[in-house]
Amino acid sequence: MSLVCAVSFSRHGRLHYLDPGPFTVAVGDRVLVPTDAGTEVAECVWAAEWVGEADGLPVVAGLAGPADLARDEANRRRKAEVRVAAKRLVREHGLAMKVVAVDVLDREGKAVVYFTADGRIDFRELVRDLARTLDVRVELRSISARDDAKVQGGIGPCGRDTCCSSFLKDFEPVSLRMAKDQDLPLDPLRISGACGKLLCCLKYEHPLYAEFLARAPALGEAVAGGTVVGHDVPRDEVVVRGPSGTRTPCSLASVCGPRRAHDEVR
Repeated sequence: MSLVCAVSFSRHGRLHYLDPGPFTVAVGDRVLVPTDAGTEVAECVWAAEWVGEADGLPVVAGLAGPADLARDEANRRRKAEVRVAAKRLVREHGLAMKVVAVDVLDREGKAVVYFTADGRIDFRELVRDLARTLDVRVELRSISARDDAKVQGGIGPCGRDTCCSSFLKDFEPVSLRMAKDQDLPLDPLRISGACGKLLCCLKYEHPLYAEFLARAPALGEAVAGGTVVGHDVPRDEVVVRGPSGTRTPCSLASVCGPRRAHDEVR
């Protein structure tokens, strides 16, 4: 068993799971989280609880003090300033790009601006103007549409927070074939997420459908009692149309058993 708490760097932001270590962390506490750029302030949104084995989690570096909170507030104001300036200069330069997020690395004296764009953008003059306006080193990084949705967050068609902004760490390939195997409508509006790409959740149940299709008789195939005219993967059943035209749901085991026995005799 491991003691685990969850924190977020922004309201409704992605949850990060930590080992509270020797500290007693309650909901609403501001804690110090170790990052590549040093410790950062985050708010506890899930008090420490005992869960299954969870080795390798970062350990809370301590409770945030007045100096930490003041630095965090200054960074938030600086991020807002950089974001406003970046959007204004993008408009002035007439660049076809969208500013998605800003990160301020005060220890390095650098600001990172994340953006999306459909094609290649020459933003050299933009970087120079930003650095001159903000008096800080500026780095621009292009991110994908899925990364944009991950940063922005939102609600998916299921009514829950988008997977990418809540728990997904990596994006795995999703293909239209997965939607076809699950007999889903191929309407882009119904199988696409907030990013405009295919829903990540198409991949979750696809192995179950792929396994079912590998075992089940194909549509139109003759089986004992009639012809297969439908698949019901969640119930592990097929729909069989008899000689009289009636449709009967049959378990996959009852349909495949006689077929396997017939094949073995042959």
